[in-house]
Amino acid sequence: MGNKEKLNFKEIGSRVRLEREKLDLTREKFAEIVGLSSYYIGQIERGDRKMSVETLVNIANALHVSVDYLLNGSNLHTEKSEIEKNFSVLETPYNSYNPSDDLQELLSILTRCSNREISLIKDITKLILPYLVK
Repeated sequence: MGNKEKLNFKEIGSRVRLEREKLDLTREKFAEIVGLSSYYIGQIERGDRKMSVETLVNIANALHVSVDYLLNGSNLHTEKSEIEKNFSVLETPYNSYNPSDDLQELLSILTRCSNREISLIKDITKLILPYLVK
């Protein structure tokens, strides 16, 4: 890498912090998820400490973002999720939409929920996503 292409660890750390906060995770809880100390996560988020490639990948996976996004601020997600690919379900007639059976069942369940229940489901989903193995 040339001088103009050096990694900016403060920006990387800021993106880690931003994505962690979007998931409503404390630094301590996030550290537990990725198997690091909260002190080390703090150093990463401030840009005070470099991390190994393995740690970078583990952090990206736990945050459900791409390594490229953490490094460069581009390509936020590694790939579009099934829901994102089929997001048009909210705008198209139901009979013209053909999602996977699991997605169809989930959407059916959600349509029967109150706004309060949907909000709770969203919050729970944000909490468990980092624990899911890709």
